[in-house]
Amino acid sequence: MKKVPIRTCVSCRQTSEKKQLVRFVRTPDGAVYLDPTGKKSGRGAYICAETECFYKALDGPLDKALKVKFESSVKERLIVEFDDYRNR
Repeated sequence: MKKVPIRTCVSCRQTSEKKQLVRFVRTPDGAVYLDPTGKKSGRGAYICAETECFYKALDGPLDKALKVKFESSVKERLIVEFDDYRNR
């Protein structure tokens, strides 16, 4: 029997299976992206797929987890990426 990976949402601190959370990654060059595959190289942080958790995470926990300071343009791009991810 395989072990199911468990991750913690950086916003609400609830634990869940890795597949049920949305991964954001800071690449080695410092760029931050939503990682729908969960396999991109870099420092990752997980957020519940709930809109409330996402917006709460943008206010501080996500940039702290990824050890980067977000500019407003990066936040806007992440909002678009998250909306696209939720609507597919």
